[in-house]
Amino acid sequence: MPKGEGKLIAQNKKARHDFSIEETYETGIVLQGTEIKSIRNGRVNLKDSFARVQNGEVFLHNMHVSPYEQGNRYNHEPLRTRKLLLHKREISKLIGYSKETGYSLVPLKVYLKNGYAKVLLGLGKGKKKYDKREDLKRKEAKRDIERAFRDRQKM
Repeated sequence: MPKGEGKLIAQNKKARHDFSIEETYETGIVLQGTEIKSIRNGRVNLKDSFARVQNGEVFLHNMHVSPYEQGNRYNHEPLRTRKLLLHKREISKLIGYSKETGYSLVPLKVYLKNGYAKVLLGLGKGKKKYDKREDLKRKEAKRDIERAFRDRQKM
């Protein structure tokens, strides 16, 4: 199965608006206790989350995984920092990019693949305001063209 495919749990749509994604990495995620049950229920929020390379390891910050309802005292902390699993050469590549200014590691999707929770991590360069406006104009023009073709085919 290609990377980024599987049962989609959560998606960060705002990331593609705020960043131009240059590369993507499929990463595993280290979970504890009832987190996987909560993720399977779709109780994940990627808004405002980001990844950072620290001491040769990649960590995911601010990803909210809601506590599991039947978890009682074994529940996890919702906003804890989670470790991402990548190959050493991928991490060294990310270290090089993260030292350059303007690059960020942004989680794009959380999905289940072969029973494991995966995170699609994107290496993005921040967009300026005028870039965002340009993208919106391009999308709107494309939508108008498709609408015109569809109307023409109906006649």
